[in-house]
Amino acid sequence: MTSSVIRHVTYQNLGWESAADIYLPQDFDESRKYPAIVSTHPIGSCKEQTSGNVYAAALAKEGFVVIAFDASFQGASGGSPRFIEDPAIRVSDIRFAIDYLVTLPYVDEKRIGAIGVCGGGAYTIHAAMTDHRIKALTSITGVNFGRLIREGFSNFDPVSALEAMGKQRTAEAQGGARNVINYLPASVEEGKKNGVTDIDVLEATEYYKTPRGQKPNGATSGLFSFNSAAMGWDAFLHAEVLLTQPLMIVIGDKPGGFGAYRDGWEIYGRAASKDKHIVIAEGWSHYDLYDKPEPVALALARAVPFFKEHL
Repeated sequence: MTSSVIRHVTYQNLGWESAADIYLPQDFDESRKYPAIVSTHPIGSCKEQTSGNVYAAALAKEGFVVIAFDASFQGASGGSPRFIEDPAIRVSDIRFAIDYLVTLPYVDEKRIGAIGVCGGGAYTIHAAMTDHRIKALTSITGVNFGRLIREGFSNFDPVSALEAMGKQRTAEAQGGARNVINYLPASVEEGKKNGVTDIDVLEATEYYKTPRGQKPNGATSGLFSFNSAAMGWDAFLHAEVLLTQPLMIVIGDKPGGFGAYRDGWEIYGRAASKDKHIVIAEGWSHYDLYDKPEPVALALARAVPFFKEHL
């Protein structure tokens, strides 16, 4: 082979199946054992976006077997109702991806790493704390969804938001219509017209709502009534004790409302990892690190040798 090949697979999760793409290295040889990496997509994203077509593809070209999967209840993965964003299940998804990897004869089960983007970066951090089959991990502009939903996503009034979510869940349980919210405006123009000024919201819209990053399953949607599960969750809980693996944090230095810059510095300080690094992409933003060639190359220039050293 002269370029990476993608295998489309499904495997058993809890009561449903997960869908994933496996990116194979150039000149892949089924009889060899390869180091493997789980790549986790952002909130409201899918496996065909940055976690797959950017980071998984690049890492596969460097000799890793990389699995990019769709979160449960999202994309091509199973689970009902749709568009649930439950951090505990998202972390569990990473464990099931590892379960699948260790069944593959060409994967070295002792050399498994993990990478994630945005919310997927923080889910990767949390998964590594309780699944030490992950030997090294990289968070690309990682966002702690628990903190974000308690703050900006609830207008800094989480108790009122919880009351509204509870009422909506009761209504749905009694036969009412599901309230699937879109996290983003329909377009950058609409966002600006409605007074949106935050760099992360506007750049997310430019990524997800235009041909730049748009994919059929990149829904940017969430089931409002089920978002209450995230309110009591913290991606970094117990990091001082349980997060001991080699860790790399990559963040841009243009802070936005989703908080990757502050979250990156927080987990870098809190992690028990003796081998930990923080990489600042100077002059770049959260969404630049999704797919812009220059900041992505900067991230990979550090992440690739990091994974080669530890896997």
